[in-house]
Amino acid sequence: MKRISILALLLGLGAALALAQEPAPEPAAADPLAQLPILRRQLDNGLRVVMSPDRTVPTVAVAVYYDVGSRNEVRGRSGFAHLFEHMMFQGSANVGKGEHFVLVTNRGGSANGTTSIDRTNYFETLPSNELALGLWLEADRMRSLAITPENFENQRATVKEERRQSYDDRPYANSMLRINELAYGDYWPYAHSTIGDMQDLDAAPLEAVQEFFDAYYKPNNAVLSIAGDFDPDEAMALAERYFGNIAGGEVPAYEPPAIQAQTAERTEVMTDRLANLPAFHIAYHIPPMRERDHYALEMLGLILGDGDSSRLYQELVKEKEILTSLSVSTDDRRGPDLFSFWGLMASGHEPAEARTAIYEALEKVAQEGVTERELQKARNRIRAYFIFGLQSNLSRAQQLAEYELYWGDAEHIREEVGAYLAVTADDVKRVAGQYFAATNRTVLDVLPVEGGEQ
Repeated sequence: MKRISILALLLGLGAALALAQEPAPEPAAADPLAQLPILRRQLDNGLRVVMSPDRTVPTVAVAVYYDVGSRNEVRGRSGFAHLFEHMMFQGSANVGKGEHFVLVTNRGGSANGTTSIDRTNYFETLPSNELALGLWLEADRMRSLAITPENFENQRATVKEERRQSYDDRPYANSMLRINELAYGDYWPYAHSTIGDMQDLDAAPLEAVQEFFDAYYKPNNAVLSIAGDFDPDEAMALAERYFGNIAGGEVPAYEPPAIQAQTAERTEVMTDRLANLPAFHIAYHIPPMRERDHYALEMLGLILGDGDSSRLYQELVKEKEILTSLSVSTDDRRGPDLFSFWGLMASGHEPAEARTAIYEALEKVAQEGVTERELQKARNRIRAYFIFGLQSNLSRAQQLAEYELYWGDAEHIREEVGAYLAVTADDVKRVAGQYFAATNRTVLDVLPVEGGEQ
């Protein structure tokens, strides 16, 4: 069978599609994912395996996604999912503390892990002849993570230091956590932060950490994704060899409470000792990812705030000069999502001035809609994001793992570009009039402390 060069496929389409100002291609050229190789398998212990071979570049990426994020944490145990991102590099039965990174980097590779609300992932990029190493390392820590008092205390301290560096000692960073607390209210899965409450981590006993690992770090709660220069049959033989004898088991069901509809605007003002200019957040409740209206809302976000030619950037940053930066986007959660605005004021301006302009812009779209040229530009941006977002072996492995984990089938990724292209100007106008009522709005202003640190 003829091998497909994914990089060549995507680059060839990318040259034609990436420029957002150009007319949309004909429908026959509109699907950059149609020829993307996606092979799906499952081991007897429940581990799902997704493979995307491409022999263009002699590297291979391995990604393991666990279906556990901060949304799975119970009250009083926040931060556990993120803590395990750190714990997973502290050694296992056959790998010493810190050796995971050493073994990978000494062979010319790289490795890391991340935690989000909706999942935890670990990944390596290696020369293609080192695929066995990547799979063996991931299997060894899935089977036999070293959860010792020393490792726990060490990583608990590391997470607390990360909290200080990433949030407490960075201007505006704590407001990024606070807006979720305000917007989600009593909806615990998404209201609390992924990095966790330091009091919860301080109070956590070692037994609770072991219980968390035993509950969620099972093969039947994970997806293994491989992309790059490899033979699928050989890769499956290695997966069976290293992961096949790891026992599966029952995983706690994710049963979130029903989110209560917001019926009145929520507002708050917080001060930030590190900020030197005012800033603000605005958040509106919207449906989860991959629901029909979510696609239209994403397109609206692109039209309003994506790039220098977007509506709000032109008005608020370029013309009126009341903002120095602006972000408009959906937050892209598996569950109830938010449509978010973040703005940093220019000197001499206050958040209320920018917010009024944003509300007027939303109302204008709801009344008058968007132009075909704006929608066409958004479609082209979506094509470009998908094309260039799948070029590297690692990003491809990660995307496929996420679709398999979230939606039960990695091949759903093929449907995504078409779903965005199907959004019409009437859809954008409709969602602009449906989701942006003041009663569905949460506002957080961030103000500098007079005489605070600069």
